[in-house]
Amino acid sequence: MEAQQAVSATDILLSEGVILLGAAVLFVMLFRRFGLGAVLGYLVAGALVGPQGLGLVGGGESKLAIAEIGIVLLLFLVGLELHPARLWRLKRDIFALGLAQVVLCGCILTAIIFYSTGFSWGAAIALGLPLALSSTAQVLPGLKSSGRINSPFGEKVFSILLFQDLSIVPLITIVAALSRNPADAGGPPGWMMAGYTVAAIAGLVLAGRFILRPLLGLVGRMGEREMFVVVGLFTVLAAAALMHSLHLSTALGAFVAGVMLADSPYRHEIESDVEPFRSILLGLFFLAVGMVLDLRAVAANPLFVLSMAVVLVATKAAIITGLARLFGMEWRPALGAGLLLSQGGEFGFVLFTQAQNALLIAPEAASLFAAIVTFSMATTPFLMLFARRFEFAKPRDHDLPGPDDAPRGSAIIVGYGRFGQTVAQMLMGHGFAVTLIDKKPAQIEVSSRFDMKVYYGDGTRMDLLHRAGADEARLIAFCIDDPSLDSRALQPIAQAFPQAALMVRAFDRRQLLELQDMDLAGIVREVYESAICMGVQAMQSLGVPDEEVEEVERQYRQNDADRMALQIEHGNLLAAKDLMYRPGKSMRLLSRGDGEKA
Repeated sequence: MEAQQAVSATDILLSEGVILLGAAVLFVMLFRRFGLGAVLGYLVAGALVGPQGLGLVGGGESKLAIAEIGIVLLLFLVGLELHPARLWRLKRDIFALGLAQVVLCGCILTAIIFYSTGFSWGAAIALGLPLALSSTAQVLPGLKSSGRINSPFGEKVFSILLFQDLSIVPLITIVAALSRNPADAGGPPGWMMAGYTVAAIAGLVLAGRFILRPLLGLVGRMGEREMFVVVGLFTVLAAAALMHSLHLSTALGAFVAGVMLADSPYRHEIESDVEPFRSILLGLFFLAVGMVLDLRAVAANPLFVLSMAVVLVATKAAIITGLARLFGMEWRPALGAGLLLSQGGEFGFVLFTQAQNALLIAPEAASLFAAIVTFSMATTPFLMLFARRFEFAKPRDHDLPGPDDAPRGSAIIVGYGRFGQTVAQMLMGHGFAVTLIDKKPAQIEVSSRFDMKVYYGDGTRMDLLHRAGADEARLIAFCIDDPSLDSRALQPIAQAFPQAALMVRAFDRRQLLELQDMDLAGIVREVYESAICMGVQAMQSLGVPDEEVEEVERQYRQNDADRMALQIEHGNLLAAKDLMYRPGKSMRLLSRGDGEKA
C-alpha cells in the first residue's frame, strides 16, 4: 500500500512537473518574444494550468510555500552585490529616500483603498502597505543586464528597492499586530521581534566572519567546485532557517548573509553557483502565484482590478518622482525612476497571504489585489522602455556643454569609452591638443570625476563637427561602438574636412567590408590586437619558444590580411574560408606544403 502511494506521489510529481515546466517554457518564450518579460509569462502559465484555469495542476499553496525560497535566494544575491562600504556610502538613499518612499506610498495607497472601498482600516493597511513595494525580480535584473546598476541613476533605484526588501520585517510585524486570528495571539510582541532581529543580524555577521569565511577558504584549497554549491545553499538556508525560527523575515537573513560575503574572494564563484537555483525557484514562485489566483473573483470585478492597477501605477510614479526630486535628482531621471518603480512587487503576494491568514482580508480580496499587482507588473516592460528616455537629465549648457567653446586641437576623438580613452591618452601623452566628444551623459559624468573635459554631442553630425573645430583638425578618430557607421555616413565628413585624416573603430570584418571604398588613414577592429595579444600569451604559457611564437603571429597576421583582401575582392565573408586554420590544418602543415592533405 505504501509502495502504491509512493508510486502515485511520484507519478503526480513527474506529471505536474512536466506540465508546469512545459507551460513555463512556452509562455516565457512567448512573452519574451513580445518584450513583456519572463515574470508575466510565469504568472499566466500558472493561472492557465492551475485549479482556476484548466485544472491540470493542483496544490498551488504548497508549491508557493516551497517556491518562496526563490525570494530568499534573490535577496541573498542582492546582498552579494553590496560591499559593506558601498552600503554605508548609499545609506542616505537607502534609509532616507527608501524610508520616505515606503511610508508615503503606503499611507496614500492605504487611504485610497479605505475611502474607495468598503474595507476596514485594518484591511486597508494590510493591503495598502504591501502595494508600496516594487518588483525587485523585474527591475533589478534589467538594471544589471544593461550595466546601469552602478550608475548614479541605478544606485538611486537600487537603494529604494533595497529598503523595500528590508521593510518586509516591519510590514510583517504590522500585519501580525493587526491580526484577528486567535492563533496569532501567542506570538512575540513587536519590541521582542525587533530585539530578535538585531540579535539575529549580529549572530549572522559573526558567523559569516569566523565560520563561513574560513570554511570557504578550506573549500577553495580543496578545489571541489560542487562544494561551493553546497556551501552557498547551506549559507542561504541556514540564515533563512534562523530567521524563520524567530518569526522574522527569511529574506532578511539571506540578505545579511549575502552582505557578509560581498567582499569575499569567492563571491563570484558562489554567485554563479546559486544563480541557477534562484532562477528556477523564482520562476516556480511566480507559477505558484498564478495558480492560487482566484480567476472567478477577478472575472467578477474586472473594472475594479484594472482601475486600481492604473491608480497604483500612477500614484507610485508621481510620489517617487517627487521624492527623487527632493533628494537631488533632475526631473528627467526622477521621472524615469518613478516609472521604473511604479508597479507592485512579488513581496505583495507574500504579505497578502499573511493578511489573509491573520483574518484581516478574505481570500477573494487577496486574489483581487494579487491580480492588481499582476496587472501593474504587466505595464513594467513598457514603462522600462519609456523610462530609458528619462534616465539622464536633459543636457544643458551649464552641465553638459556642447563643443562650441572647446579649444581648437590637433585631433578630435568621437567616443570616449574604453577604446577612445586609450587613443586619447596616447595622443595627450605626446602633447597633442585633443577635443573629446561623447553623446552618453553617464560617460561624460564619469569622465568629469577624473578631471577630463568631454563635450556632449553626436560626433557623426556635420554641424557638431564644424562647431568642434574639425575645419582645423588634423585627425578625426571615430572610436564609437557603432556597427552601422558606414561609408554613407563618413563620405560627407571626408569631403567636408579634407585636411583631416579619418580613423575608424570597426566592430568586425563586416564593417571593414562596408568601409572598403573609403580612403581612411586607419581602421582597426576593436578586439583584433587584444585577441592576438592573448593568443601570444596562450602559446607562451604552453611552452612554445619565443621565436616560434613570433613566427606564428607573423603568419597569422599575413594570413588574415590575405583573407581580408579576398573578401573585399569578392564582397563575401565566405570567399576566403579555406584560408582559416582548423584542426588538422595548422601553420606548420601549411609551411611544409601538406596542409591541404590534412
